[in-house]
Amino acid sequence: MRQREGVMKKIMLLTASHLAVLLAGFVLGIYLLPILTAPVTPSAAQVQAVAGQSDFKGSFRRDLAGSDLLHWGEGEVSVGRHAIALMGKIAPGPDYKLYLVPEFVENEAQFLQLKSRSQRVGDIKTFENFIVTVPDGVDVAQYTTVLVWCETFSEFISAAKYR
Repeated sequence: MRQREGVMKKIMLLTASHLAVLLAGFVLGIYLLPILTAPVTPSAAQVQAVAGQSDFKGSFRRDLAGSDLLHWGEGEVSVGRHAIALMGKIAPGPDYKLYLVPEFVENEAQFLQLKSRSQRVGDIKTFENFIVTVPDGVDVAQYTTVLVWCETFSEFISAAKYR
């Protein structure tokens, strides 16, 4: 009987350890896949060229209420009629979208209240420096804030007030 209990205990421990490793691999894959598949980061010169044509500037900061160890941004954001650029970094993650928001927000709950009045600008595919083209017909002067949002997990990443 004791031998049987020992075997069962061993099977349970092996199953638990294998499931833990599988879960850790899955989580690590979600984190690393966007980094591994990211396109080439825009150069500082490319970002500065967009910034030189921008009408507004703002800053992503790590100390926002909705930012944490895995969800943050830092650097200078330049907002123009044709493009929005970041000279800085954002935490790596999947399915990032850039939004223009009518008022400054700094967490998920605040953004979700304004999401229907916000304008999705485009996808963010790089995590150090980015340039996102503003779609035709979008007037950046009608908004005050640029925001990075993870659509898949409904996670606030960062925001910058530019006006």
